Amino acid sequence: MVDVEIRELMQPFVLSDYQVQEVYTRFCSETAKGLRRSTHEQASTKCFPTYVQDLPTGDEMGKYLALDLGGTNFRVLLVTLKGHHDATVESQIYPVPKDLMTGPGVELFDHIADCLAKFVAKHDMHNAYLPLGFTFSFPCVQVGLKEAMLTRWTKGFSCAGVEGHDVGLMLHDAIQRRGDAEIAVVALLNDTTGTLMSCAHRNPECRVGVIVGTGCNACYVEQVENVELLDPNFKGSRKQVIVNVEWGAFGENGQLDFVRTDYDREVDRKSINRSEQLFEKMTSGMYLGELVRLVLLRALERNKIFKQCTKRAAFVAVLQNNVDIFETKHLSEIEDDSFPEFPSTRRIVKQLFGLEKASVEDCQKLKYICECVARRAATLVAIGISGLINKINDRKVVVGMDGSVYRFHPKFDSYIREMMQKLVKPDKEFDIMLSEDGSGRGAALVAAVASKMK
Repeated sequence: MVDVEIRELMQPFVLSDYQVQEVYTRFCSETAKGLRRSTHEQASTKCFPTYVQDLPTGDEMGKYLALDLGGTNFRVLLVTLKGHHDATVESQIYPVPKDLMTGPGVELFDHIADCLAKFVAKHDMHNAYLPLGFTFSFPCVQVGLKEAMLTRWTKGFSCAGVEGHDVGLMLHDAIQRRGDAEIAVVALLNDTTGTLMSCAHRNPECRVGVIVGTGCNACYVEQVENVELLDPNFKGSRKQVIVNVEWGAFGENGQLDFVRTDYDREVDRKSINRSEQLFEKMTSGMYLGELVRLVLLRALERNKIFKQCTKRAAFVAVLQNNVDIFETKHLSEIEDDSFPEFPSTRRIVKQLFGLEKASVEDCQKLKYICECVARRAATLVAIGISGLINKINDRKVVVGMDGSVYRFHPKFDSYIREMMQKLVKPDKEFDIMLSEDGSGRGAALVAAVASKMK
């Protein structure tokens, strides 16, 4: 049992039934605002239409390229779809040199086109017609299936001449400038859409895609009549469209203030995007470790943990002076640790803070701190997923999930399911499945479905 002191310290992270219900109500009302043209501007969850209107059937055949750009490396994949829900994938990772991340945008896209051409030549496909799906995981406004305007660079990129421009067209132009491969950019998507498509390829009941990794976002299948931002030309023959919720921004209008803690405010104050992405800052891998560091610092200062430690001042100094010293992977390892030996916890405490042989009691306290932070994140994600499932008409809904936190945290999945049992309408059935390479295979599937439409 964890003592009362630590329970009291962590109380702000434990959401009451009332708070859960209230966050759920506010989230549903915010997504409704995002879908309506008249309220879209004020909504924090923008609910952008992706223009992806067909889910894979599993019978898709042929060779497709996928390009996945979302950080300091990018991947090129050749995906061979074989029908019967089957696919083989060959891929290669290419670095984005530091100078290209901050140089002219044209040079970045020329570099990508150069790597694409090398990849195609290596696979002896330079004479083949290759449709390409482009996963571009930066904030965009989609204006068509293969047209998306970059709204702002993130993740250390700041290439001039790209913000406000169509990134699909910039890639197309770079490929044309070379003229040595027949590659057609047929679709542009973000990683949540890729996750949904990749899971739908294996399970036709998948209707929601969620990423809980460095960032946190979701998309889902909506009826076209409810998506007022969708161009009317896309509402005729197709009854549905995947909507990119952009739920990381939920809370920017103050809807989460009643559950945010002093630690959340501190994380936000020190971030590069203050007052933005507040839901993401409570749920994603980029921030969970930092939340634990701040709580641990407060616990030490108030003498609630490591009371027997003789080098307390040094311990506090290490925590104070090293932002990001406590990583989200440490949180996963500590929650996975075994009582009463706690080998991982003791190793982490020694490695980070130079503390020899932490007591069983202190290991239990640290584990409880990590558990509260992770459980709250999973609860918030479950609230969002439940809100989306309850909007969808199908009786059974499968959720495709990916991201490092979901993949590697030992209990995240069970925390999510536990909360969803309480929030998903009783007449609905749900399941969660782990995505297989959404941003790669998913992008190729969007390309395949887009080519089939043509």
